[in-house]
Amino acid sequence: MTREKKIIQTSIIGIAGNFLLVAGKAFVGFLAGSIAIITDALNNLTDALSSLITIIGTKLAGKKPDKKHPYGHGRVEYLTSMVISIIIIVAGVAAIYESIKSIIDQSAPKHDIYSIIIVSIAIVIKIFLGLYFRFVAKKIGSDALKASGTDALLDSLLSASTLVAIIVSMIWNVNIEGYLGIAIGLFIIRTGIEILREGLSAIIGERADSEITNGIKELVCSFEEVKGAYDLILNNYGPNKSIGSIHIEVRDDITAKEIHPLTRAISAAAYVKYGVILTVGIYAKNESNEKAKEIKDYLVALLKEYPNVEQMHGFYVDETIRIVSFDLIFNFKDEQREKQVEEIKNKLKEAYPEYEYVVVLDTDFSD
Repeated sequence: MTREKKIIQTSIIGIAGNFLLVAGKAFVGFLAGSIAIITDALNNLTDALSSLITIIGTKLAGKKPDKKHPYGHGRVEYLTSMVISIIIIVAGVAAIYESIKSIIDQSAPKHDIYSIIIVSIAIVIKIFLGLYFRFVAKKIGSDALKASGTDALLDSLLSASTLVAIIVSMIWNVNIEGYLGIAIGLFIIRTGIEILREGLSAIIGERADSEITNGIKELVCSFEEVKGAYDLILNNYGPNKSIGSIHIEVRDDITAKEIHPLTRAISAAAYVKYGVILTVGIYAKNESNEKAKEIKDYLVALLKEYPNVEQMHGFYVDETIRIVSFDLIFNFKDEQREKQVEEIKNKLKEAYPEYEYVVVLDTDFSD
């Protein structure tokens, strides 16, 4: 079964389960006059809507690339999880509102054993749906299903509080539904905000998973001709859809005839193992230039005076035009990068005045 079909199948199961809960809870809630159970039923109705949104989002995300969206539509899934998070927040606000109303009205619901049975069944179904959704989400990498699973588990908590309120009401004739509803509503809102923040972060663009980036670099460096791998950038265009680039360092006497099959082989290996479409750039490494080695050793020692420099790479001395070039990566917290780059260039110029220096201020895109 494809990823898209699995998401749709799981969502349909969620819709069926939630409609079953809506019918049972609404029936018992109206009979007992319980605002807590009725609110719980409405919450299950929003869950069914969440699953429907997941299906629509998955269909849209699965559309083929077009001229306007050449990278595909995969990021729609992140928007889907954000929409679900808003539904969760609205459900939390509604739970608090209805709970406050019940406290003000001081209405006493009339529960019986059927209320306990229906709500208990609802708790079991919600826990099952929540765990199942999260299991499938982890297996296929779906933020929307993960959000739906979290929502379902929160609903089981809401139903559990309703069950506690029913039991307390039946045994001691004390109505605590409203107070429990407010507490659970606040918890639901907090979770919805967290899911919303995750969706926004994914759309803005997050740092790639270090396990994947380290794995890709290790794979690239496993090729005999590669002396180092740098500047790995991965752009995420939806779950399991990444396009990136990397620079490899090779000896400076390698020919285009050798580079061509090497870069093709690296791209193919990265796609087969990680599903990443990878473009490979080249850094030439001075192998036989003794002067270049001397300047590089001096630079490495110099950079120890700058603790916020995290990496130097792409070093090359072009004797034809007397230019030394290299890239520097600074810690993100360092706000004096440009100033320090000028200092480094000046010190190099003092030590080796016969050269000009080109320093690229690079970004720490990945581990």
